[in-house]
Amino acid sequence: MSASAKNSSSSASMDTINIDPTGFVKLGAQLPKLANTLAQAINELGLPLSEMQQRTLLLYLDQLLLWNKAYNLTAITDPEEALIKHVIDCLSIITHLPAGSLLDIGTGAGLPAVIVAICQPDRQCTALDSNQKKIRFIKQISSELGLSNMQPIASRIEAHEASYAVVTSRAFASLIDFVEVAQPRLADGGFLCAMKGKVPSEEELQALDSDWHIKTIRLTVPRLHDSRHLIEMSAKES
Repeated sequence: MSASAKNSSSSASMDTINIDPTGFVKLGAQLPKLANTLAQAINELGLPLSEMQQRTLLLYLDQLLLWNKAYNLTAITDPEEALIKHVIDCLSIITHLPAGSLLDIGTGAGLPAVIVAICQPDRQCTALDSNQKKIRFIKQISSELGLSNMQPIASRIEAHEASYAVVTSRAFASLIDFVEVAQPRLADGGFLCAMKGKVPSEEELQALDSDWHIKTIRLTVPRLHDSRHLIEMSAKES
């Protein structure tokens, strides 16, 4: 492990972390508690995130809640619940994502695209959504947080033409629907990665089995007791 990786890993392993409160608006007095909850989750997930990356994740959460009333970004308004169900939930997929450029379809407020971009600054991430307001939020927050690897695009997936090594989404109820719209945007040898609650039905998996290698990864999300899975798919050779 490189010296920088060791340093990053050591910051994530601390039980407590002190975050400079400058720039925070909505988290206020809850910031120290939320920072510790995040640090402990990062440690449990084995993520080598620096103190600066942890602060950036909390700033994203702060801005998400600040912009929420005007832009309708999330139904969750409690900071701790939003931290767990949005930020930590998305952190749980980081170590499972294949390498390469990433497209997040139906990204909403940038979940998981912004979280991935913060954690993996060397990965180029594209956040795609047809909702102009939500993309405006992602553009603003990406600029404020200095996420040079984030490209927010307001468009329907059918009108988007680039291809990517990894295509993600946590917005689709149907795995079949996700595959249908995501497959044209997938580069050769790429992977579709769908964030799901429960495992897709046998009928869905069987319908895709002839064309796709399907790997179901059970996720453990710290502080969250609901079921979470990542469905990783790669095309079978024809």
